[in-house]
Parts: sequence; C-alpha cells; structure tokens
Amino acid sequence: MRIFKLISFSLTLVLLFVSCQNTGQKQIDLSGQWRFQKDSNNVGMQQNWYKQKLEEKVKLPGSMAINGKGNNIHVDTKWTGSIMDSSYFFEDKYAEFRKKGNIKVPFWLQPQKHYIGPAWYQKEITIPENWDGRSIELYLERCHWETTVWIDDQKVGSQNMLATPHVYDLSDQISSGQHRLTIRVDNRVKKVNPGQNSHSITDHTQTNWNGIVGQMELRLKNTIDLQNTQLYPDIEENSVEVQLTINNDLKESQKVDLELDAKSFNTGENHNPPVKTVTKEIKPGKNRFNITYTMGEKALLWNEFNPHLYKIKIGIETGQQNVKQEVQFGMREVDKTGNKIRINGKPTFLRGTLFCAGFPKTGYPEMGEEWWADLYEKIQEYGLNHIRFHSWCPPEAAFKAADRAGVYLQVESSSWANQGASIGNGKPIDKWLYKQTEDIIQKYGNHPSFVMMAYGNEPAGDNQEKYLSDYITHWKNKDDRRIYTGGSGWPVISKNEFHVISDPRIQHWGQELESIINSETPSTDWDWEKDLQKYDSPVVSHEIGQWCAYPDFSEIDKYTGVLKARNFEIFQETLKENHMGELSDEFLKASGELQTICYKADIEGALRTENLAGFQLLGLHDFSGQGTALVGVLNAFWKEKGYVDGEEFSQFCNYTVPLAELDKRNFVNNENFKANLEVFHYGKDPLQQVTPEWKIVDRQGKVRFQGKLQATNIKPGGNTRLGKVDQSLGSFKQPQKLTFKIKIDENKNSWDFWVYPAENQSVNDEGIQVVRELNQKTKNILDKGGKVLLTPSEDQLKDEFGGDIGIGFSSIFWNTAWTGGQAPHTLGILCDPEHSALEHFPTEFHANWQWWDAMSNSHAILLDGFAPELDPIVRVIDTWFENRRLGLIYEVKVGQGKLLISGIDLLDNIQERPEAQQLLYSLKKYMISKDFQPKHKVDFQKIKKMYKN
Repeated sequence: MRIFKLISFSLTLVLLFVSCQNTGQKQIDLSGQWRFQKDSNNVGMQQNWYKQKLEEKVKLPGSMAINGKGNNIHVDTKWTGSIMDSSYFFEDKYAEFRKKGNIKVPFWLQPQKHYIGPAWYQKEITIPENWDGRSIELYLERCHWETTVWIDDQKVGSQNMLATPHVYDLSDQISSGQHRLTIRVDNRVKKVNPGQNSHSITDHTQTNWNGIVGQMELRLKNTIDLQNTQLYPDIEENSVEVQLTINNDLKESQKVDLELDAKSFNTGENHNPPVKTVTKEIKPGKNRFNITYTMGEKALLWNEFNPHLYKIKIGIETGQQNVKQEVQFGMREVDKTGNKIRINGKPTFLRGTLFCAGFPKTGYPEMGEEWWADLYEKIQEYGLNHIRFHSWCPPEAAFKAADRAGVYLQVESSSWANQGASIGNGKPIDKWLYKQTEDIIQKYGNHPSFVMMAYGNEPAGDNQEKYLSDYITHWKNKDDRRIYTGGSGWPVISKNEFHVISDPRIQHWGQELESIINSETPSTDWDWEKDLQKYDSPVVSHEIGQWCAYPDFSEIDKYTGVLKARNFEIFQETLKENHMGELSDEFLKASGELQTICYKADIEGALRTENLAGFQLLGLHDFSGQGTALVGVLNAFWKEKGYVDGEEFSQFCNYTVPLAELDKRNFVNNENFKANLEVFHYGKDPLQQVTPEWKIVDRQGKVRFQGKLQATNIKPGGNTRLGKVDQSLGSFKQPQKLTFKIKIDENKNSWDFWVYPAENQSVNDEGIQVVRELNQKTKNILDKGGKVLLTPSEDQLKDEFGGDIGIGFSSIFWNTAWTGGQAPHTLGILCDPEHSALEHFPTEFHANWQWWDAMSNSHAILLDGFAPELDPIVRVIDTWFENRRLGLIYEVKVGQGKLLISGIDLLDNIQERPEAQQLLYSLKKYMISKDFQPKHKVDFQKIKKMYKN
C-alpha cells in the first residue's frame, strides 16, 4: 500500500507525441485573426449572434484592450474594484483630471480601453476527413471569464473557471469539413462573486479583461488516450505512485502494455531509474489505475538548492495504437512539524513576496515560461525563495519555471471574498471554489513548486470558519501533496496546517504612529516569539512591509502597453504646481533609502524569530492599484529603481543572514557599544568551523575597531548564537555615524549607529533666543535685528498649517488613499548633508535612525503659503496624493532679525535625547556663524498665525 507523503511531482507536459495508424494531423492551431463583436446591451444571445457573421476583427490570443476594442475611459466608468477614497469625484484638486479628453484616475494603472460585458469571437475552422468519428476537444488555456461555445448553430456548453483551461468536448457536434466556431466571453461578475478586489478579476491589478490567451487549439484525441496523470512520490520508499485515467472510446475492452521510463535531465546529475512495463485491460469508458514506479537507486530530490527534475515517458501499446506521453517531474515532500515547515524532512524558512497579478504591458497574465523564469531569477537575486499568488492562480508557465528555479509557490483559488462578497453562506461562490480548487489541483497539482494552498485572501462571512475547516479537511484527504490553510490573513482555525497572519510585523493596519517602528526607540533586540506561543502550527507572517517610496516619474514612458500610468501623471502635475517638480528624483531616492531601512528592520525582526516559519512581503515590487501602493524596491516591471540592488538587499534577506541584537542605535561616548551576535541559517549544508568576524568602521571606511569570535559549526534549520561584542566608544570625541559589520564565511550584514559627545557642548549663544512661541517679546527681538530659534512643542501647530499631518519615522504604510489617511502621512526627509546648519549633526540626505527622535517629536510645517523660492534646510516628503511643500527646519527674515524655525521640539526632555541635543547644538553653531543669512522676508504675523498660541 502506498504511504501518503506530502510529496509532489511536477507534471509539466513538454511534449505530446502520438503515433497512430492513419491519423495525420493531431492539433489545429486557432491563433490568428478572428471575427469579433462586443455585446454592450447583452442582446447577442437573444438575437442568435452565433448564427450571424460578425463584422469586426481581432487577433487571438489576446484581449479586447490589446486589440483596441472597448470603451473610452470617463468619470463614470464602472470599474471592478473598491474605491476607498472617493475624493477624485468631487475635490477641486482633481477637477482638471475629470474633464473630457483629460481623464486620469489616481486609483490604479489606467487602461486605454475598458469593457465589462459579453463579447463574441468567431472563426471558420476546417476539420480533416480522418478526424470523422473521433473524439475532438477545444482547448482554451486562459479565458476571462465565462465562455459559451457554439459549433455552427449548436450550443456546446459554458464554463466559468478563472484559473484553468476551458476544455470542451466537440465530438457530438462536429464532423469533417468547414464549421463556424463562435465563443462568447463574458467578464461580468454575476452569480459567482469571488470579490471585486480579487486579483483574478480586479481592475486594481491585471484588469478585468475580456478575451482568451495562451494556447488555443482543437485537439484530436486517441481512441485509447491518457486523460489525466497524477503522481504521488514516496521518498522513503524511493518510488512514485502513478495514478492514470485512461479513456477507451472503443466499444470493446482492449489489453494494453503500459511502459514507464524516467530519466533525470536538468542539473548534470544523471539518474536513470529502470523501465517498468505492466499489462492492463482497458474497458470502454474511463479506466483508473495506480501503478507503483520504483526510482531505482536513491532518487534526486527537488528543493530550492537542487531543483532536480526528471522526464518520464508513459507509453500505451496496443495492437493498433502506440500512445506516448513525455512528462517533466520532480520529487519533493512538504509537511509541517511543530512550528516548522519542512521540505524533504528538513526545516525551511519561507522568504516570500506577494504577486498580485500586475501585468502592466498586457493587462493579463504572461503565458510564456521565459517571462516567469526571469521573474524568479529576480526574486532569488533579492534573497527570496517563495511567492504567494494573492487571490489568483498563475498559468502553467509559472509552475514550469518555478520547478526549474526551485521556488516555492502558494496558490489561491481566485478569491478575496470581502467588500461585497463572502463565503460559507450558501452562495454560489461556495460550490464554485470547490470546483475551482479541484481544477487547479488536477491541472497543476503535480508540480513540486506547488507547496501551499489557500482558498484566497481575508474572507468575510459569518460561517467562514466552518466552511474553511471543511474545505481544508476535504482537500487534505483528497490530495495531500501540499499543505493547506483556510485563508491568508485570517481566520486562525485548528484545521490550518499553517497560519498566514499579520501578528509578526512591525506595522499593523490602523496602528498608525503606535507601531514598533514609530513608537519604540530604535533597536534590534526584539522578536515575535511571545506572539507565536499561542499557535501550534507554523506561522508565516502576512504581508509584512508595505513601506512606500515616492513615485518614479521616469517610469511613465515605460508603460507602452494597454495600461498607462495616468496616476503618476496626476502626481507629477500636482508636484509641479506646488513648485517642486525638479525635486522628484531626489524625493524618490531619499524615500527609497528610508523604505529600504524599514524593510531591513521588518525582515530582520522575522529572521530573529526562531519559531517563525517565514514571511510574505507586500512587496518586493510595486502594487499599482488600491490607490497606488508604491511598496516595492522594484517597480511594477520588476526592475530596480536605483537606490538598492539585489546584492545589498540579500545581505539582510537570504537563507544565511548574520544578525546583531542592539539595544539602541544612538550612543554617547561614555557608553559601550554592545551587540549579541547570531546567525540565521537555512542553507543547504552546515557551515563548518567558521570564524565570525566583526568591525566598526567610520563614514570614510576606516576600520576603528575589529575582532573575531570563536570558530564554530552552524547547523542549518534555525538560529545559532555566536557571542557578544562589547566595545568602548570613549575614543570618539566628535559626533559621527559608524557602521557595525559582521562577516560569517561569505555572508555579510551591517548596521548603522551614531555616537555623540556625552558632555554638554557649549555655544556662545548669547545673541540667540530659543523660544516656544511667538509673542511680543519675540517680535521685539526680531524687530531689533536679533536671532531667534523657534522650537514649538509638538501640539502647537494649527491643523491648516500642518498640525494634522502625521509624521513618524517610517515611510508611509501602503498608501494614504486606501488606508483612509492613516499616519504616517510622509516619506521621511530630504536635506543637504553639507548644509552648515547640519555640520555638527551627522546625516545623509535621507532619514536614517538618528532622525527617529526628531521625527517622533515634530511637526511637518506646511509652506504652501510662502514664496516658492523658500528652500527648507530639511524638507519633509509628503504623500504623493497631496504633494504639499513641507518643512522641518527652515529660515526666514522677520523685521530686522533672523528666524530659524524648527518643527522639531528641541526643548522637551532634552537631557534624555542625545540626538536632539546634538541637533540643537548644530543649529546654534549655524546661527552664530556668518552662513546664517536668510533670504526670504516674512511678516511676523504670518508666522504667528500658524501656531495655536
């Protein structure tokens, strides 16, 4: 008896060659020109359009949009997808973009044409004479969405699966000669509602397109034919159970010889199991057989490090036919034990990203294997080994390429049943999801890359827990080659074989400025172990990151397909209107550096959590919908934006990562720098007798301190403690940025930290008045030519001048439009690090951890009412939906005096804030220097009215 293991073969049909007597041609390619007609009023069925000759022309495979068919975009276009921020429809700032001829929407990438409804496609086909009396099927690889098929005047049927081919048996409707093939494609959400935001159908990502893509052909079936092959490997027994479904169209039983012959082929390691031949009686109709195929000497296993694959030839020999099928496959086992997910019995850690079906060129999924191979190569370059397909299932090419690359996939059944949809309530979606899942497993279930499955994303529904518990039980009992969970995000139910939840991440929905990254002093000595204690199954952290960067407007010209970046055009135009158009590149780079810092903190927190099973980023690349979520260090095309590459990113995101626990990032020089060192290691092999090395370097790259720890062996599958570093900082007399670096074998990582003088630094500041508020006394000082530093407390700025702008350390989470304006509303700072005001406060041009204190105790001051030429010493980068001119530190002339305004509170609790002390010192030094020469004169009352007191 076969012992079920969570093992999977890749069934990738790379060649189907059938040799039969007097058969000839076996496929008829249907790609090319088709006749076409859109059916906006849904009258085609009633008027029998399948009997008529359609008038327009399109090319298939393709969509209506890619053929230039559909409707122009207007303000009232009926989109498929939630619009969380309706301000576009009524606010003055969008008025120009609501005008006819200049329609631009900020929600997502904008298609040139849009169409929701039925459309008809028609083609004349010719059936060879020698196909008469034979089984013929119509194969349509990916349709969007519901298809109905006619041959001449006869209806064949309808199908509505989103993730798998639509296959129609034409045997009873077709004969040799010429016929009219008509296909009606309907992309409306009807009785089956997977959720308007599901990435299988939504305009947020791939678009709710209408058409047919991928392979399109008529196929002649053999009288005795292999209908379905499912492979269940058993690594312990070094064998595979081959489950065959063979169809016999003949009226009598046939005795056949089945031959199975496997060979490895892709990694240079040769392994050729012995051929096996068995004789079976094939009765009329469907026949199911289980055959145990022995893999000979120990089989080559498939995983991320060695994605070994085989090709197996399955032959059916009869007296009249010789049917051969060649199948590519690989052996792999996935299971869970305790809090770990295991591949082939060894713990693995999922380092993943979401892919939400964004295809900016086509507006529909790429169907070629080469495109997917390039994608997997890119994510591996950035240290990842896993992709979650959020509420959709990719085409066959994605599985084939993942098999070859060694990438682990989480597939979902095309649904995000929320915001207008739900599951478990007896609606048509409930049964449809079972059928969709069955088709996905049957079509793609043999791929070793297909290791995880969920119904979909974040469901609604009062009975969702029972529905999903039954769903998991059903599919686990039916096909245990992967591990299952109910939904990504929630719910946590006992039947889950793994949980995908948001507990272990540093910013939660609605948390705003109370998150770890925005409310707790910067450190790297925390993890999520306590949060995981209540879970008895592996936990994968859900959609961590979501840190934004500013739009890259040079990207606009790259949208040469059916989707255009009209959202970017809006943001670019409003930036120019606010007199900052020339700063867009600098905003991108500065916000991108902060984004990378935030991702590093998020990812390392996950890696320090030894009982975590993995994480799923949202995301490695930009998400172009849901208001425009620029959360990627790569753009929507999976290309670099110019501020971090794979070499740098993979230092903190990889299968082996050195880690340092620091209780702080900012020091004074009478303290010691202390770090507890460990290494996260889920590599292929142990690291034998490696000697961890560390060093502290300054900004010029000079090594100031260095050392080595004891040589050690590091086993894969967890975290290993390495030792401690305790280094005095007394030799640093001047404030400066330092970097702590670790090297273990060839694996490197680093952390910036800052040191400031412990003793008070005196400034001859008798001519400077540091004030909280602008009163008559302050006015008198300025009128007489004095110097004033205004540093109000955190709550003194009026809302209309920036008091309601939520500024924190981190970048924006997801985007302010989709989250309903959740803070932080800003993307860090931009400054000139060579400016005299910052001479004694070490900084780059962007925010880093030394700015955490300042940004946690500050206002972003709205400067829109000031002259465009007013250039702040330190800017705050606003959300691209507002593009307000924001200052953190700026200077003006008032009366005869000079006023330096700091949105940062530089007085409250200053003795416990060394960064604030240092910044105050640097600003005072600047104010007594000859460089303090404000250019722009502002009336005292204009400044005063910005503040509450």
